[in-house]
Amino acid sequence: MKKFSALLLALSLTLCLAGCGGGTPAPQEGESQAQEETAQTPDNDAASETPDAAATPDDAAPGEETALTTVSPGKLTMTTNAAFPPYEMTTDAGGFEGIDIEIAGMIAEKLGLELQIDDMDFAAALLAVQSGKSDIVMAGVTVKEDRLQVMNFSDTYATGVQVVIVPEGSDVTLDNLGEHMIGTQMATTGYQYCVDDFGDTHVTAYDNGITAVQALLNHVVDCVVIDNAPAKALVASNPGLTILDTEYTVEDYAIGVDKNNTALLDAINGALAELKADGSIQAVIDKYIPAE
Repeated sequence: MKKFSALLLALSLTLCLAGCGGGTPAPQEGESQAQEETAQTPDNDAASETPDAAATPDDAAPGEETALTTVSPGKLTMTTNAAFPPYEMTTDAGGFEGIDIEIAGMIAEKLGLELQIDDMDFAAALLAVQSGKSDIVMAGVTVKEDRLQVMNFSDTYATGVQVVIVPEGSDVTLDNLGEHMIGTQMATTGYQYCVDDFGDTHVTAYDNGITAVQALLNHVVDCVVIDNAPAKALVASNPGLTILDTEYTVEDYAIGVDKNNTALLDAINGALAELKADGSIQAVIDKYIPAE
């Protein structure tokens, strides 16, 4: 009886150890490698449903295009000062026209965007790009070192010439320019050049070229320094004024772009290259500034 009880106890302990032990059954032949590979390779569906938290647009595959981002989705917002003919000006219907307006429209079309134009004074137009309130600024903008610190610039699309408007019969010349009161447009390179050359006591800045010329007609200033193309338009509409034969300085125009939006800058340069190559930009310039 004792031997039978001992056998029952031994059998019971064996069954208990088999059912509750910490070990696992040995895998069948071929199972070990398959299980190891499964543990190391995540399920494809699971991986696609769980994005990498550290992924950024910079992780895009080589050659993959980065989607353009703009201030307003689907639009290319341009700030300008529409008192700078023939580059930008208002129409009788309240719209905008000019060299910059048409070029910006062609760029927007190539990028698949709608052009949105916001008119303001020149200084505010520059600031809007710097503060991320607009995508680009086009207003006869010249590339300068201080501007390069706060915005990027596209490739050049036009050449500007600074000239001097004077009353007919005036004794103002380039040689004695610093002896007179000079009118300019605020925040422009014309203003900066004159201040650098003659000091700010000889320069008065106005909101736009039209106001500066009005000051000249009213004898508040003795001359106005401004870009050649708008100078011609202003002289043509204001009898009694003329432009000095000698140029004050020559400079290139470019498009100011939000410094943080390099993808947009690259896209604009690509569009400009195409528009230059097919003659579209020169056709627009010739339309507003006929060859003499």
